Amino acid sequence: MAQLLQNRWHLRRVADTSAKSCLICYKPSTSVLVTPDNEEEVAAKKRKEEMDREIEKVKKQYEEKQRRKRDKEKDGEKTDDKKKADDEEESKKAEKERDDKIKSIQNAASPLDASTDDMPRIYSLHKNFYQMRVDRLKAIEKSKRDRQRLQNPSTFPSVPKTDLS
Repeated sequence: MAQLLQNRWHLRRVADTSAKSCLICYKPSTSVLVTPDNEEEVAAKKRKEEMDREIEKVKKQYEEKQRRKRDKEKDGEKTDDKKKADDEEESKKAEKERDDKIKSIQNAASPLDASTDDMPRIYSLHKNFYQMRVDRLKAIEKSKRDRQRLQNPSTFPSVPKTDLS
């Protein structure tokens, strides 16, 4: 059987409402030890990719507007200085709007990535405490398997269908 989990733990601070009880003294604590999860890394990578796609989409929309505007200018051959000034003003507004959208997308993602601590502290538990955690996880896994077995009627023996004599 492969090792259930590594003896490497990251210290995390949680909100008072999410405080977990200590395994020794049973007092609620806002400092919890968690195993590093690859799922969190995958989720963070996915969020970043989505953010990059949104930024790219906004940039493409802006470029499309600018291209249409240039095509319109070529077709109309505007010579009026007032119209040119208006067009420049509109392009500045569009560029500012694009920059604002990009900043808002980045700001929306930054609170998720920002953390109050410098770096997560990494610990290795004493072998007895580590074994307590492993045993608890094994018991949880065993109870899940037992519950599934009890819900499945095919695991119980069936009544004999023929006579014994």
